[in-house]
Amino acid sequence: MNQKILLIDDDHELSQLVTDYLTLDGFSLDRAADGVSGLQLAQSGQYQLILLDVMLPGLDGLSLLRQLRQSSYCPVLMLTARGDDIDRIVGLELGADDYLAKPFNPRELSARVRAILRRVELAQQPPALHVTNLLELNNVQLNRQNRQVHCAGITILLTATEFQLLDHLMTNAGKVITKEDLSKEVLGRPLQQYDRSLDMHVSNIRKKLAVADNTEKIQTLRGSGYLFLEQS
Repeated sequence: MNQKILLIDDDHELSQLVTDYLTLDGFSLDRAADGVSGLQLAQSGQYQLILLDVMLPGLDGLSLLRQLRQSSYCPVLMLTARGDDIDRIVGLELGADDYLAKPFNPRELSARVRAILRRVELAQQPPALHVTNLLELNNVQLNRQNRQVHCAGITILLTATEFQLLDHLMTNAGKVITKEDLSKEVLGRPLQQYDRSLDMHVSNIRKKLAVADNTEKIQTLRGSGYLFLEQS
């Protein structure tokens, strides 16, 4: 596999556990115990995924993520304290791909890591021959060939998770897609109670599209799911 992961966490015992488990699972891990050195490593471009604790000495995890997203869209899995919903919401708003609450089962961590890496791999693969490269709906252009999105002629920068989510919604434009189906198809896991990941990712997409074209593109149907509008 030889996929490199950066773990940024000042909990030595937990870091050793995560390193041992993911190494046995076929990953290669580097570690940083503070935010400043962690940011330097994260910006090096040599990692396929970053595991990022929120509470860090020197530079907290949310500030680190905010700075990282100015130059890199490397996938980030946030590690948060159980019940700390604010950190999770802010992390997703800043562009984290997912979060996992401490303490966690190493098997769950491995499953989340693999799901994120699969999304990135899908985002990098050329589309199948029978699948159209370009989707054009409601003033939005999504190009599967070069993984670019434009709205009203303006380039929209999306994370791999956001791209896959928008792709799925646009492919099924005019149809209501349930959160359960979106979670399985895009996040790679069943929808969990109180999980705000999908809501925040959709919110991020809306905000980014609104910068170029301030019209509704994705409609939320409370209790049902999401609908990409074929026209505003």
